[in-house]
Amino acid sequence: MPGPRITSSPPRAVLFDRDGTLVHDVAYNGEPALVRPVDGAAQALAWLRAAGIPTAVVSNQSGIARGLLTRAQVDAVNARVAELLGPLGPVFVCEHGPQDGCACRKPAPGMVLQAAEALGVPPQDCVVIGDIGADIEAAQAAGARSVLVPTPRTLPAEVTAAPLVANNLAGALRALFAGAPE
Repeated sequence: MPGPRITSSPPRAVLFDRDGTLVHDVAYNGEPALVRPVDGAAQALAWLRAAGIPTAVVSNQSGIARGLLTRAQVDAVNARVAELLGPLGPVFVCEHGPQDGCACRKPAPGMVLQAAEALGVPPQDCVVIGDIGADIEAAQAAGARSVLVPTPRTLPAEVTAAPLVANNLAGALRALFAGAPE
């Protein structure tokens, strides 16, 4: 896996995927008790908050369209994530399925553009940190930067295609910001 590189200008906002990036991915999770943060997530968010860098979450939740989850369950899981990790900033959820053809479901840019607007930061000054190719593609489609933090479900081709890859969230921050924590 290529090592991270520090970009010349740090992003003004960080947008996170939720499942597999901030918390361990539990398929169609509607149960807050199953939320488990990934190693370093609380520290990464705390560092960004202390640095005054706004954050948001952009999360595909097709379980709603599939009838496996309700929006209330997704909101309860998001509340648990915030309880465990601290304030997340605005949370954007795509409730559509893969075949719905919506503009918000990653890899489409809709949620990235919405998050950038909500934070008052142009998309090109945002970075999306995610664990799969759809996260990276959504960033690229919106004109944002991206960092892939692979998990066991990340495909090798997604790692190869990503412009920037880090081993973990701390590594992603170090690749983006001088002075980020080890």
